[in-house]
Amino acid sequence: MQFGVITLFPEFVTTAVQVGVLGRAVAREQVAIRAVNPRDFADDVRKTVDDRPYGGGPGMVLKVEPTRSALRAARAALPAGSRCVYLGADGAPLTQAKVAELAALPGLLLLAGRYEGVDERLLSTEVDETISIGDYVLSGGELPALVLIDAIVRTLPGVLGDEASAQQDSFMTGLLDWPHYTRPDVFEDMPVPEVLIGGNHEAIRRWRLKQALGRTWIRRPDLLAAKALTAEERALLVEFRAEQVVTDLPPSRD
Repeated sequence: MQFGVITLFPEFVTTAVQVGVLGRAVAREQVAIRAVNPRDFADDVRKTVDDRPYGGGPGMVLKVEPTRSALRAARAALPAGSRCVYLGADGAPLTQAKVAELAALPGLLLLAGRYEGVDERLLSTEVDETISIGDYVLSGGELPALVLIDAIVRTLPGVLGDEASAQQDSFMTGLLDWPHYTRPDVFEDMPVPEVLIGGNHEAIRRWRLKQALGRTWIRRPDLLAAKALTAEERALLVEFRAEQVVTDLPPSRD
C-alpha cells in the first residue's frame, strides 16, 4: 500500500516511520510512505504557505495554492483509486471499521493541517473526507496521520509476524481486548489466572471472551450496546457480572 503525507514537517513523518512495525514494513517494501512539503510548491522567495484569516482572529491559515499543488503532485504518484483524507478535529471519529475500509484501498493521501487549519476551498475541492483521532486539539495533523498509517499498516497481510495478532486486537470484534499475562507464574503474590496455565484451550477461549465482554461492559458500555451478542456471549457476560465484587455498598453504621 502507498501513502502520501502533505506536511510542513516532512522529517517528522519520515523519522517516525523508520521504527517498529512501520519501519519493518517500509524496509520490506510492503508499504511506501512519502512526505511532501507544500513549501516546495510556493512561488515566492520566502516560500510562504500561510496567511492571516479573512474576518480577523488569531493564528494563520494554510493557503490554497501551494497546498493544492503539493496534494496534486502527491496524488499523481499514488495508484488509481486512492483517497484523500484531511486530519482535523472536526472530522468523523476514527474507528477500527474505518481503518479496515481504508486498508482495502491501493493508496491513501493524508493532509496534515497546521496553525488554525486549511482554507476551506481546498478541503471542499481536493479532500474526500475528514477524520479525527479524538476530541482534543493538537499542534498539527502529523501525529494523527501517523496514528492512521500505523493502524492501517498493522492490518495489512504479512506485516505482523503472526496474522492472528491483528485479528485479536481490541475493537476488531467490537470488544476491548482481554487481559494478557506472561512469566513468571506469580509476581509479588499476584498469580496468573489458573485457567491460562491449565492447557484447556476451550476453557481459555471462554475465559478470554468473558473477560473481553466484561472489560467492555465496564470501560466502554457504548461499544457493548452497539454489538449484537450471541447466546454464548450473553451467558458469559452474565457470569462476569455475577462474579464482580460489590464495592458501592453504603458505609456501615456499626
